[in-house]
Amino acid sequence: MEDATPSAPPPPTPPGPPSGASPGPSPRWLAMASAALALGLFILVGGTVQLANPAFGIWFTELIVFLGLGWVMLRHAGWRPVLYTGLLPAPRGATLMGFLLGVANFFALVVPIQFLAQSIAPEWLTRMFDSSRLFEEQTPVELALILAGVTVAAPLCEEFFFRGIFQRGISPAPPAPSLRPLVISAVVFSAFHLDPVGFVARTELGLLFGWLYLRTGSLWPGIGAHAANNLVSSVLFLAAKAMGEETADASETTDPRLVLALAAAGWAGLGALRAFARRNPSIWGPGIHASDEEAREAGPVPSLARLLLPWVVGATVSLGVLVAVDSRGLSLNFYDAQYPLPPLEAPAPPALHAERKALSALRAAARRGELPMEAYYEERQRQIRAHALKTAPGLKP
Repeated sequence: MEDATPSAPPPPTPPGPPSGASPGPSPRWLAMASAALALGLFILVGGTVQLANPAFGIWFTELIVFLGLGWVMLRHAGWRPVLYTGLLPAPRGATLMGFLLGVANFFALVVPIQFLAQSIAPEWLTRMFDSSRLFEEQTPVELALILAGVTVAAPLCEEFFFRGIFQRGISPAPPAPSLRPLVISAVVFSAFHLDPVGFVARTELGLLFGWLYLRTGSLWPGIGAHAANNLVSSVLFLAAKAMGEETADASETTDPRLVLALAAAGWAGLGALRAFARRNPSIWGPGIHASDEEAREAGPVPSLARLLLPWVVGATVSLGVLVAVDSRGLSLNFYDAQYPLPPLEAPAPPALHAERKALSALRAAARRGELPMEAYYEERQRQIRAHALKTAPGLKP
C-alpha cells in the first residue's frame, strides 16, 4: 500500500533445466494451457459434483480442479510448485495485513459495487446468479463444510492457481511492467465464477489479490485477503438469514444509507492500514519471487501417469464415499435441478411461504429415510403446478 506499483525484484537468473533434461514448456504456455483445462474441468466435472452435493462439491472442485490440476501441470513441466507459485512459509505480518485489507476492502468497495450491480441488473439475472442459494436445504454439517470451503479451500486453491500459476505465467520478467498481467489475471479469475452480476466486484478482488502477490512475492497475503472477504460475506449472509431478513433481491431492501456508511467505514479502515504500512514498510517482506532457476526441479521429472495417480485415486474414492453416505441426498438434488421450483416473491401470502417451509421439512425427512422419496416428489410437482397456475397469463399472482 505504500506505492501503487510494487517494487520490482531483481531480475531472475534465466531458467535453466537440470543437466541432461530437456526444457519444459514456457510459463506463459503453462498458464494458458492450465487455464483452458481448468475451465473445462470446472464446468463439466466441478459443476456436476457441486450440483450433486454443494458442500462436498466446493471442496472437490477446489482441491482437484484448481490445486490438483495446477500441481500436476507444474510438476510435469519441471517446476517445484511451492517455490514457483510463492507458497512459501507464510510471512505472518504480511498475511495479517492481507486479511485486514480483505475485510476493509469488502466494505469499502465490494459492498457498494455489488449493490450497484444488483440494482442495475434485471431481476431475472440477479435471481439466476444468486449465490445465496448455495446455503439452501443444507444440514448443519453441510453448512459448516460450505463455510470452511469458501474461507479455507477456495482462498488457498484459487490463489495457488490464478496468482501462482496464471498471473506469474503471463507476467514478463522484471523490470517489464506488471500492470497488464495483473488486470488480465483479475478478469480471468472473475470470469471463472460464471457470474455476470458479480463480475466487476470479483475483478476488483482479483486486482487486490494480484497486487498483494506482486508486492510481497508470496501467495499468503492474497490468501488472507481472499479468506477475509469470503468469511465476512458468508457470516453476514448467515446472520441475516438467522434473523429472517434475507430476500430474493437484496438491492430492493438494503438501505443505500447503510451501504454508504459501510463504505465509509471500509475506506477509513483502508486509510488506517495504508498509514500503518507507510510507517512500517518492512511489513510486506522482501517482495521477491523465487527465480526460475530456483523453482526448477533438480532431479528427473516423474511421468504424467505417476503424477496423476494419487489425484485420480483420491477423487474416485471421495466420490464413492459420497454416493455411499448420501445417495438419497444426491437423488434429491438432481431431481430439484431437473424440476426447479420458482422462488416466491417477498410479499407472497403467508400460506405460500408455509407451504414452502413444509416442503423443505418433507424433503429433509425423505433424505433421512423417514418418508418415501415419492412423497416429496409428488408434493414438489403439486407446488410447481400450483405456482404455474397462479402466475399464468391473465391471472393475478
